[in-house]
Amino acid sequence: MDLDAIEVRVLGCLIEKQRVTPDAYPLSLNALRLACNQTTNRDPVVQYDEETIRAALHRLGRRRWTRLASGHSSRAAKYRHLLEEALGLDPAGMAVLAVLMLRGDQTPGELKQRTERMQAFPDLGAVQDTLDALIGRDLVVRLARRPGQKEERFAHRLSEDLDEEPPDVAVRAAISPPAAAGAATAPPPGGPPPPAPPREGVVAAAPMAPRDDRLDRLEQAVAELRTGSPNGDVRLDRLEREVGELRAELRALREELGA
Repeated sequence: MDLDAIEVRVLGCLIEKQRVTPDAYPLSLNALRLACNQTTNRDPVVQYDEETIRAALHRLGRRRWTRLASGHSSRAAKYRHLLEEALGLDPAGMAVLAVLMLRGDQTPGELKQRTERMQAFPDLGAVQDTLDALIGRDLVVRLARRPGQKEERFAHRLSEDLDEEPPDVAVRAAISPPAAAGAATAPPPGGPPPPAPPREGVVAAAPMAPRDDRLDRLEQAVAELRTGSPNGDVRLDRLEREVGELRAELRALREELGA
């Protein structure tokens, strides 16, 4: 499945509010916006506007996972989810999936605690049975343990974000030291040897800046103007003016290079 993050958040909120506050369900667009942007029980915390949520509802409606639930007499449009019917899940599976959608990957213990208001599990074994059933439907995946983690973690599979390497793994790889102390300075096979370190008391010379080719062209142009054109038809006043302009430009360029 390839839902984006906004669609996942909208669906998770609709499932949660259906179970936790059934009297306020279905949700108006404003109530759904507030549910998506909660600062508690959400990871990550977001700030979606109504237009963003309306667009996500439209995309989910084309999948037939949400629909407009208000009648013509309603003052505000209200929305409900159809995920339960579309996936054929029981209340326990819906509760676990909703919490994973709203709070990211979690351990069975965290899921038992955080699904309490939607579905009371008698023990961790019941949570694990529900997770196994969702894994069998390819709706949840068991994540590999990272260094320092003692418990297994699980994540939903309604989007393809898990196919990417976690950011912290990439960062650790980027800043990890070389395997050997001389690995950073060892020359490639067949390449030139590394420069010898300066002798004690000798200050290494700073590398010379590359010569700007504009300077070469200007000097060549000045030399040509001093000798005249091949046909000898360069007038003296024009020659002196152009030489003066080029010398001024040459001085400015040398000052720029020397700065």
